[in-house]
Order: sequence, then structure tokens, then C-alpha cells
Amino acid sequence: MGITNGGCLCGAVRYTVNTKPLVTRACWCNLCQSLASGNATINLAFPTSALRITGDLSDYVSIAEGGNKMHRRFCPSCGVHLFSEAEEKPHMIVVRAGTLDDKEQIDVGGIIWTSEAPSWAYLDPSVPHFDKQPPTPQLNNDEC
Repeated sequence: MGITNGGCLCGAVRYTVNTKPLVTRACWCNLCQSLASGNATINLAFPTSALRITGDLSDYVSIAEGGNKMHRRFCPSCGVHLFSEAEEKPHMIVVRAGTLDDKEQIDVGGIIWTSEAPSWAYLDPSVPHFDKQPPTPQLNNDEC
């Protein structure tokens, strides 16, 4: 994964990322289940500096189950949720995988908040599981 492009349903918001994700995870927290209509969200974390966004975004501010103050950004026209950012982690932005132009490039490296997954959820045993929020991925010096 080198250059990644994506956007919302109506095309009013577009983005480009010019680096590999720091981490890709499936999240089963209750909020993500709401965003994904009962499923997990698939999230790619990138260095904030690597993302270029065109178009206007609306912002919903909330406190995540891990305690971080979150900005959940979405298209004001079609309502598609594209990004999440924690104020406590300004170096990192989370991109929702469903907004990628090429969804085949995703390789989920972990499943988080499994303690909140419903009993019917499939949790791939070949992928690492975390009951809650795992440690934040760190940037390499060349990604600052």
C-alpha cells in the first residue's frame, strides 16, 4: 500500500494518503458497532501529516470508551463517516476502510474491543485479539 485514495458516498469529500498504515484493526467497541450498523469497523491508522483532504467535513465530538476525546468526522452532504482523531494523539488519524477506493489492499492486523463483541461475531483466530484498547502505534522517525 503506497498511495491510498478514498472518499465519501457522494464524492464531496476526497482524500489521499501517501504512506502505509501504522496499523489496521477491526474494532468491536459499542460506538463502532453503531457506526457499522451492528458490525465492527475496519480502521487504518495513518500519520496525520500523510493525509490530504479536500471537501468540507462535519465533526461529532465524544469521549471514547478508552477515555480519549474524539473527533469523528463525516461528510455533511451524505453522512458517511470517514475519519476519527483523538485529541490526545494528534500525530495519528484513523480512516474508515469502507471509504477506500480499493478495499482489496486491507490487511487486518488485530481485532480490538473483543470484550464488547456480540456472541455471534466472527473473531478470526489467526489475528491477534485485544479485550480493550491496545497500545497506540508509534511513528517511525521518517514518518514525523
